Parts: sequence; C-alpha cells; structure tokens
Amino acid sequence: MAEPKQERAARTRELILRAAAEVFDECGYSGASISKIMNRAGVTQGGMYFHFKSKKCLALAVMSSQQTFIDFPSEGAGLQRVIDLTFHLARELQTNPLIRASIRLAVEQGEFGVRDDTAYQDWVALVESYLREARQRGELLPEVDEHEFAVVLVSAFTGSQLFSSVSSDRADLQGRIVLLWRYLLPGLTSPETRASLRVEQDRTPAT
Repeated sequence: MAEPKQERAARTRELILRAAAEVFDECGYSGASISKIMNRAGVTQGGMYFHFKSKKCLALAVMSSQQTFIDFPSEGAGLQRVIDLTFHLARELQTNPLIRASIRLAVEQGEFGVRDDTAYQDWVALVESYLREARQRGELLPEVDEHEFAVVLVSAFTGSQLFSSVSSDRADLQGRIVLLWRYLLPGLTSPETRASLRVEQDRTPAT
C-alpha cells in the first residue's frame, strides 16, 4: 500500500532537517550549502525547496528544534532533576550532532542576519519549571528567585560548553559542569539538601 502523501511529505521534511543539522554541525552556517544538505538527505532540488526555500530557512528550523532533538530523562525530581538535565545535555553535546548543530547555529546566527534568543528562553522556561517543583519540595533557599536562577544557569552552561568546545572539543564538558554545580549549589540550597544531591560524573553527594 502506497504511503499517504501527507505522511511522505512529513517524513521527507524530517529527513532534510536532520541532514541539515548534520551538515551545519560539521561545517557551520557559512560552510554549509544547499547542495551538501541535498546530497546528505538524498532528495531532489524540488523536494528541498518544497519544504525549505533557502539555507537561512533551514538554519532557523534547526536552531528552533533544540529541545525536539533530545530525549529528556524522566527520572529525578526537583533540584536533582535540574542537575541531571545539565549532565544529560552535556552528553548530548558530546554525542548528538543534531543538538550540537542547533546550539552552534544559535551562536552563529549573526552570520545569517538573525538575533533571536527564543532557544535560550525555552531552556530558561524548562529549568524554571523544574525549580518551581524544587520550591514545592522545600529545596530552595528563601532568597532564591526561580526565574533569575534559571537565567543564571542557562547563561553559565552556555558559556561552559562554548569554553569546553574550544578547549577540548567538549571532551571535558562534564567535568566543567561538576565545577559549575560546586559553586552554584551553596547559593541555591541548604547544606542538608546538598548532601542528598548527586553530581553525574561520580554519582557522589554534592558538597
């Protein structure tokens, strides 16, 4: 039985999007080309332009798909869930070219005439939702503002992964995230709660 046209179109669009992410990850925006993406996806020019009118349109689609490229961990709650998220994302950056491409494009977006912080704000919103859960569990210090800390964490993680990318091609990223939490947690939660939290790299209680 023939595949329905609508399903075939959706599958082709997903194939192009993933091929584009792989090429952007390898080459960056300036080094990528429509022909490279077409060859990677195995589609015709007509098939390409039916879904994406330009390289810029492809870059915007990849950049806005960050959270769809990740299978989020379902375990953990409150602050442990926030910590686990950062280490999960670190592993994804080390192994998943799709999330690497979307984050690379967010950094390089000036090259294609865009100034859009939506992807960063999406991460802030996700972290803030986890922190609200931590508040309900009594894990946050009274003076902590959930939104403000979410902004700080996303900013610090972004800087850490960029530094790690330049220094070691992200080989040391998880170690940098351990350090990040070592200095952030004392301003976020009590010593008693810190003693119950685990960092990913060694699975020992945070101090």
